[in-house]
Amino acid sequence: MALILSVTGLYGVVSYSVSSRTREIGVRIALGAHRSSVYSLVVQQTGWLTGIGLSIGLLSSVGASLLIRKLLFGVRAWDAVTFCGVTVLLGLSSTAASFFPARRAASVNPTDALRAE
Repeated sequence: MALILSVTGLYGVVSYSVSSRTREIGVRIALGAHRSSVYSLVVQQTGWLTGIGLSIGLLSSVGASLLIRKLLFGVRAWDAVTFCGVTVLLGLSSTAASFFPARRAASVNPTDALRAE
């Protein structure tokens, strides 16, 4: 359930960012930017958000698990396999969540984007 909520939230943030930057993206395309560079711009922005979020989350989870290590029975406080697995899963799912907004940004018609506002 947490994975679905995080992917939905990230999709919403990236989609809002793309829709608010439609004019900028239209200008970039009108000036000759390739669609692949616009696509990579959106995916790179999502990568930064994901990297920062994963770093803060990983540090927080290690700190929290060390604080409650006496309450964990049969599990080590620092379980590297679990932490790495969750980090990889969240990284891949955030990349998947950025796919549709990036594709929409890359397919912006510059004329419509400049005429919209």
